Order: sequence, then structure tokens, then C-alpha cells
Amino acid sequence: MTHDHDLVLRPTPSQTEAALNPPPGRNGGDLVVETLAGLGATTVFGLPGQHALGMFDALRRSDLRYIGLRVENNAGFAADAYGRMTGEAAPLLLSTGPGALTSLAALQEAAAASAPVLAISSQIPTAGLGGGRHGYLHELPDQAASFRGVVKSVHTVRTQSQIPSAIAAAWKSALTAPHGPVWVEIPQDVLLAEAHLPVVTALDATPDELPPRPELTALAAHLLSTAERPAIIAGGGVVRADASGKLRRLAERLQAPVVTTFGGKGAFPWNHPLSLQSWLEDRHTTDFLEDADVLLVVGSGLGELSSNYHTFKPRGRVIQIEADLGKLESNHPGIGIHADARLALTALLETVEPRRDDTAPDRVRELLSKVSARIAAQDLTLEQEILASVRRALPADAPSFWDMTILAYWAWSAFDAGGPNLLHSAQGAGGLGYGFPAALGAAAADPTRPVLAVSGDGGALYSIAELATARQYDLDVTWLIVDDGGYGILREYMTDTFGQATATELTRPDYAALAESFGVPGIRTTPETLEHDLTKALSTPGPSVVVLPALLRMFAPTHLG
Repeated sequence: MTHDHDLVLRPTPSQTEAALNPPPGRNGGDLVVETLAGLGATTVFGLPGQHALGMFDALRRSDLRYIGLRVENNAGFAADAYGRMTGEAAPLLLSTGPGALTSLAALQEAAAASAPVLAISSQIPTAGLGGGRHGYLHELPDQAASFRGVVKSVHTVRTQSQIPSAIAAAWKSALTAPHGPVWVEIPQDVLLAEAHLPVVTALDATPDELPPRPELTALAAHLLSTAERPAIIAGGGVVRADASGKLRRLAERLQAPVVTTFGGKGAFPWNHPLSLQSWLEDRHTTDFLEDADVLLVVGSGLGELSSNYHTFKPRGRVIQIEADLGKLESNHPGIGIHADARLALTALLETVEPRRDDTAPDRVRELLSKVSARIAAQDLTLEQEILASVRRALPADAPSFWDMTILAYWAWSAFDAGGPNLLHSAQGAGGLGYGFPAALGAAAADPTRPVLAVSGDGGALYSIAELATARQYDLDVTWLIVDDGGYGILREYMTDTFGQATATELTRPDYAALAESFGVPGIRTTPETLEHDLTKALSTPGPSVVVLPALLRMFAPTHLG
């Protein structure tokens, strides 16, 4: 009697011959790149280092495209964006110790935003593992410990035969919902030793599905179908799951207004009659959501930014669909559905009953009118005009990547992303320096359309070295740098809180001239000429820098009173 689990794939004669006679001149690094290619990777990011040279030597014997950045953290941001744009686990090759640790902030952002990044680092030689303090260059007592609190999973390799399985397991982990960064580390001697194993060819790293429990979706469908004032909060999980189309159909069937979180920008059409847009840092929106008798939260943990700094107190029933188990009901009690957003929305579409509510579009218009009136009363014309100029200059299908800067904070609430998976920022972990290197990763993922990066002058200095990367690989990224002479938002916070600012003012270079020194076209613009200059830069292939000297202000917060 034969059972399915008894069946095995038997090698062909040619496969047997190849296994018996592997090509000469391979090392452990070849097993790494062969595994990556076998899993479907085409592009890798990183920075070489002494312990990792076995991997980088193997790259020249592979068909993988390598994009080398100048700082490991920036390489991590680039891999993050590549993973967001493609849905693939973006390989990030790093060296031991300082090189590995420099990537931590980028991996934290990837974890917060559920971006799939496959970080592969070297380690000190096998003889030094175990924390014995042998004094190897770059040695840490326990390198993996530095990453366990940041990434989804850690995989330590000690022999060459472990390499394919460890990388495949990490790949699967990175792409199983919720997506996220993973960590593989391989000792230097394992990477450098001659490889006698066959070329890696057969790998199965299919991500696990995360379907919803049917009794929960049945209850959720009943509550939504019979609600009087349903509303929906759509988070980044909708974007990561490629579920914006299903979200739209559900909202229309329920006649439920939808607000997108900052991480969920583009998950719902900006000008749809049911779109509350993204004005989460607004008390009018908070009041509207609190008034919902059934609130469906999809792909969001309702954290600080998504809850108007934890002032949001829902009065109705909350249904939360979330792939990250730790975020389920972590801030508000409700019906927690641990599931991938796409699968859960599919189940709801199959069971929910259509609602008729002719008042929903009117209530949406009334809410947006209140928000508009609040902003209009604050004399913020410059900020709104600049944001509108950027929107008009940016092609409809072009992605944009925003650093932690005042114009980005405006974009979170007021910018039409153009569609799903087009606007990205560092709002997950909130670190500086994300915008430009992330845009480089997106340009590497899709060279057919221009990419916009937006930074302040403070954040720009974190990633200025990557102008060399942009030029070396001729990546089509236009970098808008808003120069206000320092850390503008911190200046504003400190002045408002303490009466004056400390440590916020910066000496900075002439960014346009600096760009030119890298061979990248640079131009200074004004608010009046921004649209023209940005349009021209975005329509010209290759990297460019547009510098806008401007002092911007934030709209008044509504969570403090």
C-alpha cells in the first residue's frame, strides 16, 4: 500500500551526474547564492566585509544582480522598499559585528511595516561561536541576540549542508503573514571552505497561509450586515496582502466609510464617495469613528499614530483583522480575527449581506468639510500649496518614499497616494534617513517608472553617501530635499513645549552643488517653481536632486486638549 507521504521525486540521470560531479571552484558562499536563485531571488543588496567575502566572491559566479550601498542601514532600507514593491523577500548581505549592527534600525522599520527582508550576515569563525571571547575581529558574545527582538526569526548555520535549508526556512518565515525581516548568520570559515555539495536546485519554501476561523467571520459578517453606522479602518496589512480591491468591494456592499492609516495609504481610493481619506490626527475623524456602532479594523494594530495618540475610544463593537498575533486586541477589546487581510476580506465578502445607506456619502462629505475648515483656519497655505505641487508633478503610478520630515507628516494625512503600495514612509519605527535609500530600492525593483524621495535637510545627511549608489547604478530617483536649516519638527516641538529649541539647528552643505559633485544633476527651487522643476526632474531618466529652501509648519494637533 502506497501513501502520498511515501512518494518522493527521484533524480533524473542528468541530475545524478551533476550531483556526483559538482563544478569546481565553489565555496560556501556559492551555496548561499545558489539557494537564493533557487528561491526566485534576482536582486540582492548589501555591503561587503572581511568575514562575508565568501558570499560576495560567489556573486560573480551567479546571475544575481547586486546593488551595493555605502552604509548597511541604507542597504537595509533599500531592501525594505524592494520587498514592499515586489512582495519578494529581498536579500540583504552583510558582514559581522559593526556591519551587522548598523542594519538594526532598517530592520526595525521593516518589522514595523511588515516588509519582507532576508538578511544574511557572516559570523566569526565557527571555533569562536558560543561567547567564549576569543578576540576575533568583529566578535560579539552573541550576535544573534542583538536581532532576536527585532526580526521575525533567527537562523544560525554551522555547516555548509545547513545553508540551503536555513535560508529556505528564513525565506518562508519572511513571506508568511505578517511579512517581516528575518536573520541568517553563517561563520566565515563555512563561507570560505571549498564546497563539495551539489549545486542547489530543489527548494520548497512556500509561505504558510493564515486563513480566518469561519465562526469568527460569520459573526463579523452578521454584525456588519446589521450595523446602523459601520465604518472601516484600513491599515498597512491591506496593502501588504494586496487586498485593496476586496476592501473596496466590501465597503461598497456595506456602504461603510473607510479611513486609511498612514501605513495603509492607498488601500482605498482617495476620492471615493466613502473615503474619509487619512485624517487620523484630527478630532473630527476620531469622533466619527467613535460614533460607529460596528468598526472593522483591517491590518492595523491601532497604535499611537492610528489612534490619534491613544485618544480614540470606540463606543461600538470592534472587529479587528490582524496577521500579527501580538497586535490582536492589544489596544482595544473586540472580536479579534487572526488572519491574513486578503483571506479574511474574501471570507467576509462571501457571507456579508448588502446594506443600503444613502446617508453615508453625505456624512463623509460633512466630515471632510469639517477637517478642511479646521486646516483653513490655521494659515497654512504654503504647506498645502507645496504638497499640491508635489502631487501634480508626480506621475499617477509613480511610487514615493518619505523620510521623517514635516512635509511627510503632512503627506500622511493630506496626500493622495495615487493607489495601493505607492506611498511609503518610515512611520513604522520612525527613524531618520529612510526616504532616499528606500527609493533606490524601489527603483531597482521597477526601473520602468520614476521614483520620488522626500527628505528634510537633517534626514538627508543620513543618506547623502547614497548619491554615489544612485549614480553608479543609474537609478531613476528624484530626491526632493526640503531645507529648513535643522530638525524642523523637533524645533517646533521644543519651542512649543519649552519656549525655545536646543540642538535642532544644523550646519549643512549646498545640497545642489554636492549632488553635482557626485555627477547627479542638482537644482535649487522655490515654492513657485517647485512643480515645474520637480516635473522636469521626474521626467528625466536617472538620479536628480531638487532642493527647496522652505520653513514649514505642522497643522495643530487635536489630541492634546
